[in-house]
Amino acid sequence: MTISTDSLFHRARREQWMRISHGEGVYLYGEEGQAWLDACAGVHVVSIGHAVPEVVAAMEAQAKKVCFTYARFLTQPQIELAECISSLTPGDLNRVFFVSGGSEATESAMKIARKYHVERGNSSKHKIVSRWQSWHGNTVGALSMSGRTPWRRDYEPYLLDFPHIRPCYPYRCSYCRDSGTCDLRCADDLERVIEQEGADSIAAFIAEPILGTSCCGLTPPPDYFPRIREICDRHDVLMIVDEVVTGFGRTGVNFAIEHFGVVPDIMATGKGLSSGYTPIAATIVRDEIYDAIYNKQSSFVHGHTYGGNPLSCAVALAVQQYIADHDLIDNCRNMGERMLQGLQVLESNPIVGAVRGKGLLTGVEFVADKQSRAPFPVGRGVTAAVVERVLDRKVLIMPGAPGLVDGVAGDHIAISPPFTVTEAQVDETVRAVIEAVEETAKDLLRL
Repeated sequence: MTISTDSLFHRARREQWMRISHGEGVYLYGEEGQAWLDACAGVHVVSIGHAVPEVVAAMEAQAKKVCFTYARFLTQPQIELAECISSLTPGDLNRVFFVSGGSEATESAMKIARKYHVERGNSSKHKIVSRWQSWHGNTVGALSMSGRTPWRRDYEPYLLDFPHIRPCYPYRCSYCRDSGTCDLRCADDLERVIEQEGADSIAAFIAEPILGTSCCGLTPPPDYFPRIREICDRHDVLMIVDEVVTGFGRTGVNFAIEHFGVVPDIMATGKGLSSGYTPIAATIVRDEIYDAIYNKQSSFVHGHTYGGNPLSCAVALAVQQYIADHDLIDNCRNMGERMLQGLQVLESNPIVGAVRGKGLLTGVEFVADKQSRAPFPVGRGVTAAVVERVLDRKVLIMPGAPGLVDGVAGDHIAISPPFTVTEAQVDETVRAVIEAVEETAKDLLRL
């Protein structure tokens, strides 16, 4: 039976949609039985794979007890999940504020930063500094902090006047791309903006430790975040890290900021917390932030209806237990190394500018000219061509968001399979991507 889709207001309009019947492990299955290897984990989300029996059982067990309670109460799953998360986070990031998605998590981080400064008598501190080409979410506050120009453009009249600095992007950095070494002037750009805006107006700086869909797998040099931390401390600016994509193991450690030996003040998390089995995310703060907010009052005026609901907390707790029981973060690191090594043969391809990644978060950037690193014209459709050719090989990858070069141009793809992926499945994904890129390059070179 064919059911009309006329009632849907989807985020895209298409004449024909592929329909999924079910998922199992790293595979998604269509209604007619076709199978796709889900090498993007449903937008970096499905960390432990589809239809894991232990998670389904936890969902059913909690649903038989209670699924929702008024915010006046606590439930055991909420308490246990908060304890679980605080045991994973670095330093004294011990206080967990539950929300339903990544945009809510970063927006909550923004409000927490503001409230912290207000309660300490610094009410002029309200601006959040972020980086161009960054992505922090779709709500108005989160979009104000984001630097993805194409997604901001239509909503500019609503956005807050937040300053942005240069991204840490060694391949295209105007400061050091031709010197062979990074002198961290991109990090020092934060100090320039703080001084230009006035430190008394800056509440926080937010950044993704390793980029997701804006420039998948882009990893700063080791000293970048220590320099950012030092600048923030000197100006009484809070450091927020957006781990919505990278959190809970995707880069081969619990949280990507651990690669840099730095403890932020606030951390936003999301996708991997529940592996897509339920909408849940969390904003985690240091004890100092929590204590300052509650020093003089008994409430923080912010929250969302479903934040901390017992059903979602029980499901997320089961997911985190599954990750621990099966050593999936180690597998993520090992399979990520295999993925990156396999894809590096593409660096000799005439349309590939860079192959980058950390753990199971890998990206390939395409260029029209390798020497100048010039991107393809926006209308050429290089990203879409590669993604479609990979799909023809029954593998799902993500198109990278447009504008990674200058806010307008830039073609790239994102590859981020579940942590449960095997060597054979990694090799299948690598083979599909290489063949698709080679075919696309041949077509482009004929033009």
